[in-house]
Amino acid sequence: MHCLVYTLLHATTILLQRFGWEVFYHPPYSPDLAPSDFHLFAHMKRWLGGQIFTTDELQTSVQNWLKTQATAFYDEGIGKLVPRYDKCMNWNGDYVEK
Repeated sequence: MHCLVYTLLHATTILLQRFGWEVFYHPPYSPDLAPSDFHLFAHMKRWLGGQIFTTDELQTSVQNWLKTQATAFYDEGIGKLVPRYDKCMNWNGDYVEK
């Protein structure tokens, strides 16, 4: 497993260098910098509210909900990331949204 992780890390590093992208360093877990935490799950939580599912129904329903979201929905979440990263970088990583 260690070898696989190293191989993936190496391949990612090469790809980032090829694209000429700058890598931003941030705390290992930053919910305010993870689009799934600040965008996706907030919408999903509202959608799930008040519904009752069996375990199998829940998995299928969530998968279907994710598939039915328009590209603009995901684009909006990624777009929100830019000002959040900017704020984090300007505060030298000492930033947590409250």
